[in-house]
Amino acid sequence: MFKPFSFALVAASIVVASINNPSNTLAGTCASKCGSRPIQFTPGQHIRVEVVNSTPNLIKIQKPSGTGAISLSPGQKLNLEQIEGTDPNTSLIFWSEKGLSLQAIVSKLNFGTLRLELRPTWRSPGDRSLYIMDDGRINVF
Repeated sequence: MFKPFSFALVAASIVVASINNPSNTLAGTCASKCGSRPIQFTPGQHIRVEVVNSTPNLIKIQKPSGTGAISLSPGQKLNLEQIEGTDPNTSLIFWSEKGLSLQAIVSKLNFGTLRLELRPTWRSPGDRSLYIMDDGRINVF
């Protein structure tokens, strides 16, 4: 008599627990927990990149296919015009003059402006480049 009663009690407990805690039993969408959407521009669009040095050190920035290194003093902003997000892919590389690690924070200010804020970080090796792919997506490496 105790075995069927025990079995029924355990089964009832499982059912009640699943009803009281539906997140464990029901699959849902990521609508509330997806995080922010990745930054993307229209393929082929001219993009203006605003680079901000939020570190206490001198930073160098370079577009490998076209410019020499540009120095950016602490607190200084630099606008780079006419960066195209078309084939071939476009990139910017950056580094600290003292060899310190950097963290790149990207945000889309408006339809055609990408902001790249460089901050100090303890994470090693840190971020070193911004990559604008020909499909309009933005990656930081």
